[in-house]
Amino acid sequence: MFRAEDYVKVDSLSEAYELCQKRSSLVVGGMVWLKMTSVTKRTIVDLSGLGLDKIEETKEEFRIGAMCTLRQLETDQGLNQYFGGIFKECTRHIVGVQMRNLATVGGSIYSRFGFSDILTCLMALDTYVELYHGGMVPLEEFSKRPVRRDDRDILVRIIIKKDGRKAAYTTQRNSETDFPVIACCVSRWGNDWYVAVGARPGGGAGGAPGLATLAKMLNPKIKVIGVEPEGMTVWRSLPGRRLIPLPMAAIRGQADRTAASWLLCIQGALWRDLQEGA
Repeated sequence: MFRAEDYVKVDSLSEAYELCQKRSSLVVGGMVWLKMTSVTKRTIVDLSGLGLDKIEETKEEFRIGAMCTLRQLETDQGLNQYFGGIFKECTRHIVGVQMRNLATVGGSIYSRFGFSDILTCLMALDTYVELYHGGMVPLEEFSKRPVRRDDRDILVRIIIKKDGRKAAYTTQRNSETDFPVIACCVSRWGNDWYVAVGARPGGGAGGAPGLATLAKMLNPKIKVIGVEPEGMTVWRSLPGRRLIPLPMAAIRGQADRTAASWLLCIQGALWRDLQEGA
């Protein structure tokens, strides 16, 4: 059971940042996963009074506050209309409406889980994170950073550039509200294609290295953000992974063949959808 000795609803980001420089402090959002842990913190920091629960649209970009809920992504008309409904699609399987009304965008992105529907979806777009201390950082770069206890920065908002790209999203799941075994988001910008592939840790998708290899051979621009070996995080495993030839990926075992076939089917279907809608 999660425990905290003190609760502070801050009045400014500077106050929140100062509090978070202590390892005994923690920024909280919807606390969906945190409340199921046995972590004990001296101070929890609440950002809900800072107006970071809005989705704003300008001529150049969408600005999504870190305290926005997944339900807001799911129902926002401007965001879904511009990107072809991918945010409605990438959130609708996440447990249930009650949970999506609690879970925040900031928590989903800051955690950098390889199986995250939200992270996979945003990786195929021109997306940036705004950090209080670190400033604007491309999401692809941010996703590769290790999650460290000494990283005390605060994620303020997510920014998606309106560059006119079309996108589509889908997943393969063992059950309707389960974590995705494989998640895939494809976007098209002019003649360029961008593909983000996410998956749960080893054991769900089986032979993860084979899937990562296949994805990269299909298109060097594919961003593989999940499929980490069991017991390791994607940020540790991906940079040092030795790519294997495609024939080896095809014979590594039934799990690899299943994962590879799912990826091919998913990616092929999404590409067709985008081409037909162009």
